[in-house]
Amino acid sequence: MKPRPSIDLITLGCSKNLVDSEQLMRQLEACGYRVTHDAPRPRGEIAVVNTCGFIGDAKEESIAMILQLAEAKEAGTLRKLFVMGCLSERYLRELALEIPQVDKFYGKFNWKELIADLGSAYRPDLQLERTLTTPPHYAYVKISEGCNRRCSYCAIPLITGRHVSRPLEEIVREVQHLTTRGVKEFQLIAQELTYYGVDSSRKQLLAELVERLADLPGVEWLRLHYAYPAHFPTELLRVMRERPNICNYLDIALQHISDHMLTQMRRGVTRAETYALLEHIRREVPGIHLRTTLMVGHPDETPEDFEQLTEFVRTARFERMGAFAYSHEEGTYAARHYRDNVPDEVKQARLDRLMTLQQGIAAEIAAQKVGQTLRVIVDRPEGDYYIGRTQYDSPEVDPEVLLERGRGKLEIGRFYDVQICKSDDFDLFGQVLD
Repeated sequence: MKPRPSIDLITLGCSKNLVDSEQLMRQLEACGYRVTHDAPRPRGEIAVVNTCGFIGDAKEESIAMILQLAEAKEAGTLRKLFVMGCLSERYLRELALEIPQVDKFYGKFNWKELIADLGSAYRPDLQLERTLTTPPHYAYVKISEGCNRRCSYCAIPLITGRHVSRPLEEIVREVQHLTTRGVKEFQLIAQELTYYGVDSSRKQLLAELVERLADLPGVEWLRLHYAYPAHFPTELLRVMRERPNICNYLDIALQHISDHMLTQMRRGVTRAETYALLEHIRREVPGIHLRTTLMVGHPDETPEDFEQLTEFVRTARFERMGAFAYSHEEGTYAARHYRDNVPDEVKQARLDRLMTLQQGIAAEIAAQKVGQTLRVIVDRPEGDYYIGRTQYDSPEVDPEVLLERGRGKLEIGRFYDVQICKSDDFDLFGQVLD
């Protein structure tokens, strides 16, 4: 039999896209293809780009990658080029006209057609299987698609459609399967975790799902990403407090704190409710580390709004925080109803000021860990160090723990008790205890 051509798969954007790519890779490999993921220099006969279309920078990155591969196809070094994901879900017709070198564009949800177009068949029996692109000891688990929120600035509901929860038992089976492959740490992800179950059973089922998963043998760490503050399921906090393998970590995007901005953003929550929720979370789950994302420069953000935001960061003292400047995204409520009236230089100045403030807070929080003994999982060797993380650190976005390699060989994917010796603005330095 003639060998199948090799395929380069490039994933852009978030971890939810990564899960889709991992599912596609498993299907392609089952069909006999050799698939390389995110190669520094793609050299396969076929390339597949899984695109992001969230904000302007992400769209530009996706288009630049497609054009680069289109040039390779024109030069004869690439035989076929396919594009899938969020960007092509939203702009499929426009992209097909503008970049005819692409053999076919797929959306976010019909990537299974790609397998058929390559002359093979989708394998339903492999539905829960993936080729992990992460280190083998951790994986992302997507519990839903889409979003029912209608935040003014966000294009994601336009791309992904309404919220659709995966069946609870299906998620349980997937996690069980991953534990048999040696996965110990699970990042639960969704566009909006806290809405899980409402579409299918008319009630929030996140607490029940997390409790079921935490009780599975082999689940060492379970971490939660992308909660929403309005109608937060407080029962989840009891489950987090009672289950030691649920990380004391919650990613909850708050975006702003002034009532003016929260109304403009259509967030469905107030300043007072936000402060009360944070107080309740910290009281119910002592020691929890909160990650949030904030936005500056939304239309009509005044200097007074921004001052409230900086005071919020100063008093809330988030253990983990990111921020970004507003960008006008066509089709969103903001693009249809507001003028983008905060100058770019003002947006950047506000962003810089906010992140400088957070850098100091993060350094103080990191310094408080010096002298503590923390449980650390080792991800990889890098230079003179092994790189690990505590339960308070999600892969790729949060601080890491650096362990000197000269002190002995460590096993990747193993947990160690580590005494923290020093810290810098973000990362910790530690020593494994015998």
